[in-house]
Amino acid sequence: MKEIEFIINGSKLPNLITILSGFSSNGVFITQGFGYGHQHGKRQVYTRNDDEGVMLLPKTSVRTVVPDDIAEPIIDEAVERLGNSTFGDGKIFIRDVDNAVRVRTNERGDIAL
Repeated sequence: MKEIEFIINGSKLPNLITILSGFSSNGVFITQGFGYGHQHGKRQVYTRNDDEGVMLLPKTSVRTVVPDDIAEPIIDEAVERLGNSTFGDGKIFIRDVDNAVRVRTNERGDIAL
């Protein structure tokens, strides 16, 4: 199993949910927050003043856990459909998940998803 975390601009959330639904993702966890990346929150810098500081931008984190066999196709489609080749398109983090347990039924592994 893989946990996939998408850090995206909130306006891309409907597209991401459509992608995940198309792959029968069993659930998502969405968190709203603020952050910055390499650009320190600046969309484009056109001034000579480098002392403008850091700007925190609104970001959306979407996490899901999926079976190994659909993780890469989800990531590939997300990169293709969510990217604009501009700063701030986001990041995708992939983590291995050893096990999952459904609390209600004590099912474990992929069937617990």
